[in-house]
Amino acid sequence: MMGYLWAALICLSILTAALRGNMGAITPAIFSAAESGVKVAFGLIGTMTFWLGMMKLIETSGMMELLTKMLRPLARLAFPRIPAGHPAMNAILMNLSANVLGLGNAATPFGIKAMQEMQKINPLGDTASDEMCTFLAINTSSITLLPTTVMALRAAAGSANAADILGTTIIATCCSTAVALLADRLLRRKVER
Repeated sequence: MMGYLWAALICLSILTAALRGNMGAITPAIFSAAESGVKVAFGLIGTMTFWLGMMKLIETSGMMELLTKMLRPLARLAFPRIPAGHPAMNAILMNLSANVLGLGNAATPFGIKAMQEMQKINPLGDTASDEMCTFLAINTSSITLLPTTVMALRAAAGSANAADILGTTIIATCCSTAVALLADRLLRRKVER
């Protein structure tokens, strides 16, 4: 589906350039964008290596387990029907911990595992359970205390202070998670009626 969308955007861009008489600007723009993409990708290698190393240190030092323990009471409130020691709860906690640290790439496998484990205890069969919907809402909005990926992108793009976004990121992600949970609860009540 995304391939069709990109193809449509490219065709629309070329058509717009032709209608405006700017066909000569297409080739330089293509090569300039490709060059920028390569520069950003190479710039990300060092920054992402640093943050992945930091994540490994956090994991090795036991800070990830500490964060998981801190999130456990909140997870019990959000997912009361999942048994405490169930593998789904562990995967949810690892996903939330990675997301809090801004490591979306590390969180993805835990999110997939959480959904697989929740499906095993899903009484609705092929329909998503309330817990699955709540997890999706939380995972999508995700409170982030340390937006490492965004800071890496900002650093690769030449930002003077890539960490300037810390405060606004925390506020924005707290608001997005609150709205996601509110929508989850309101829509759940609407469906239950």
